Amino acid sequence: MAAQGGKLMRAVQYESYGGGAAGLKHVEVPVPSPKKGEVLLKLEASSINPVDWKIQMGYIRPFLPRKFPFVPVSDVAGEVVEVGAGVTSLKAGEKVVTVLGIQQSGGLAEYTVAPTKLAAKLPAEVSCVEAAGLPIAGLTALQTLQSAGIKFDGSGKPANILVTAASGGVGLYAVQLAKLGNFHVTATCGARNVELVKSLGADEVLDYKTPGGAALQSPSGKKYDAIIHCATGIPWSTFEPNLTETGKVIDITPNAATILRSGLKMITFSKKKLVPLFLSAKKDDLEFLVGLSKEGKLKTIIDSQHPLSQAEVAWAKSMEGHATGKIIVENQSWDDPRPQLTGLRL
Repeated sequence: MAAQGGKLMRAVQYESYGGGAAGLKHVEVPVPSPKKGEVLLKLEASSINPVDWKIQMGYIRPFLPRKFPFVPVSDVAGEVVEVGAGVTSLKAGEKVVTVLGIQQSGGLAEYTVAPTKLAAKLPAEVSCVEAAGLPIAGLTALQTLQSAGIKFDGSGKPANILVTAASGGVGLYAVQLAKLGNFHVTATCGARNVELVKSLGADEVLDYKTPGGAALQSPSGKKYDAIIHCATGIPWSTFEPNLTETGKVIDITPNAATILRSGLKMITFSKKKLVPLFLSAKKDDLEFLVGLSKEGKLKTIIDSQHPLSQAEVAWAKSMEGHATGKIIVENQSWDDPRPQLTGLRL
């Protein structure tokens, strides 16, 4: 991508696979310029998702990253400062949230370029910090529930839903969206987050470390029409007795075994199904989530906020796997005095 007149920006990148938080380096690189159909964003906030550090650890090697050094993170929100050729849907001064192409990423920086096809405008009621949590986690939650048959216009049939790992980024959105669709929601989470998940509307909440929670058994004895599976390591033998006759498990982190079992369920015409979910980001869906946030119907639960100068702290926290909600990285102004950048490794 072309640089913008030689101006430099601060960014965080890694230069090879592995290394975790220690592998992140603070650098100064040229501010990019938007090409046709793109806008240049001055980022106010970005959100770290597990996929970001899994790419760093080589889970998708050799496909991603395509080249090093690589500036990670795809969920971003900020202000349009320049538009590329042919862009008429956005103008300078407007704030947007978007998900960058996973091959490009670039969210741990002061500026990034983004295609307009996925950028959703932000109303004044929704801050960039709130919005930055929406793209990957919110869209995943929405699409799992769409797969489960949720309708937000009141035309859907009543259903019982289980959300596992309900205090994570996807789970917290899934609980709220399921209640907006008038589903009966059972959820599992750690004991410290039971009251939080209840406060977001869950009808029944199980501590996953208790016998009932480990068995995924509804306290009221309900069978589940769908299980939104946000955890890992739960075998089909645990899911199967808790499903209705035509129930389905929708797995947001499918692996080879998930895909194989899903195929076997199809070829054996099993009424109970295992559905691997692969996110397909859509602007309409993101705009829908922003609209719910504006109306106060969908909350972004923030685990922690970190300045860009301490992005490695946020990265390490995500890798620990115990965050309650979203981990947000906030950008300091370009004009911030250099002494604030404690810990920068230039």
